[in-house]
Amino acid sequence: MKNTLCAFIAGGALCAAAEGVKTLLGAFIADESAVSKWVTVIMIFVGCALTAVGLYDDIARFAGAGTLVPITGFANAVTSPAMEYRREGLVTGTAVGMFSVAGPVIVFGIAASVVYGVIVYAFGLC
Repeated sequence: MKNTLCAFIAGGALCAAAEGVKTLLGAFIADESAVSKWVTVIMIFVGCALTAVGLYDDIARFAGAGTLVPITGFANAVTSPAMEYRREGLVTGTAVGMFSVAGPVIVFGIAASVVYGVIVYAFGLC
């Protein structure tokens, strides 16, 4: 029960922070689409920055699954291995390391969308 509560609080706090950024940007940018894009960019930056300074891991220890909010969690999943392997060089370390987790996710997402598209096309659902 404690883990569930911590995940709920942390995940809710991350989402509330994103909504706060959205509200703040909405006061300056009239286009809702542009606001959404900027919120995405800012939350990715926050996830990467928290990982870079070592705070994301501390938050994750407290929050568990609550830090798996898609944008910040994915930013952490890409940044963390990149930082771990940076000693091996820019290309062989950082560039290769950051795709050790994200790469399979991206490949699976693309493959699943192709299969889904073929099924939709084959059955004339679209």
